[in-house]
Amino acid sequence: MIADISRSTFYQTFAPYNTPEDIDKFMVEQFSREKLIAQVGAPGNIFFMAYLNNEMLGYVRMVEGPNPEGLGKLRAIEIARIYAVSNAIGKGVGSKLMQEAIDIAFKKKKEAIWLGVWEKNQRAIEFYTKWGFEKFGVHDFVLGNDVQTDWLMMRKV
Repeated sequence: MIADISRSTFYQTFAPYNTPEDIDKFMVEQFSREKLIAQVGAPGNIFFMAYLNNEMLGYVRMVEGPNPEGLGKLRAIEIARIYAVSNAIGKGVGSKLMQEAIDIAFKKKKEAIWLGVWEKNQRAIEFYTKWGFEKFGVHDFVLGNDVQTDWLMMRKV
């Protein structure tokens, strides 16, 4: 289910802003069902799902790994994905998932939580800003053949 929601949500969100060739290449090479399924249970990955009446509405994927440049030696954890199905957007699912991610970071005694977000995804940037995230850097995100810029954002736990 995580792989299916990941693929459909990513496609719905980003296909309108990218060429079909770039989206198709990304989905096949970097976002295949097999690669997404392999992340579940892999060391350093934490998944938390949101359900309503036995229907999965979204999930958070957190990753414990090396810090990006700009975070130094802070004990930090990444929100690698926070996805909600399209009919759940605006209904509080994202807020519940974000609160759980912050709670997990707190329980793990992290000092900061960080994420990457496409610089043109204004709705997501506004959501993260509302939760106290601030931009601390940028990095490249390759979607198909297109090199895009992601903002790196963080907040203290």
